[in-house]
Amino acid sequence: MRTGQGGRLIAWLERAELVLAGFFLVAMVAMIFTGGVARMAGRPLNMTIDLATCFFAWATFLAADIAWRQDRLIAFDLFSGLLPDRARRILTLVNLGIISAILTYGVIAGCWLAWVSRARSFQGIPGVSYSWVTMALPVGSALMLVTTLGRIRRLLRGGEAGA
Repeated sequence: MRTGQGGRLIAWLERAELVLAGFFLVAMVAMIFTGGVARMAGRPLNMTIDLATCFFAWATFLAADIAWRQDRLIAFDLFSGLLPDRARRILTLVNLGIISAILTYGVIAGCWLAWVSRARSFQGIPGVSYSWVTMALPVGSALMLVTTLGRIRRLLRGGEAGA
C-alpha cells in the first residue's frame, strides 16, 4: 500500500494514465469510424486516419506501461522456475537492469527525435508538429522506466518484482 505524498502522486499518475489510454483508444476508433462514414457520404476526411495513427501511438505506449505495471505482459518462464530462489532473483534483477537500459535509451532517443522533428508538420496538417506523435516514445519509456525501477526496488527489499 502506498502512503505519503509520493504514493498519492504515483496513484494519481496511474489513474491519469488509465484515463488517457482509454481516451486515446476511443478517440482512435472514433476517428476511423468518422473517416469511414465521411468517405461513404462522399466527403472524405483525410486527416482522420492520421489523427487515429497519433492516438494509436499514445494509446500503445500508455497501455504498455499499464500492462507492465500490472504484470500482464507475456513472459516465458522455462528455466528460471528451476533455479534456486537466490539465482532466480539475480536473474530477474539482471533482466530488469537490461530493460531499464533499453527504456533509458528510449527516453533519450525519443526526446532527440521529438526535438529534431519539431518543425515538421504531422502528415501535412498545418499547425500540428510531428513531435506530438514522437513524444509518445519518451513519455511511454519514462513511465515504463518508473515502473521498472519500482520493480527493482521491491526486489531489492526482499519482495517480488511483479505487481
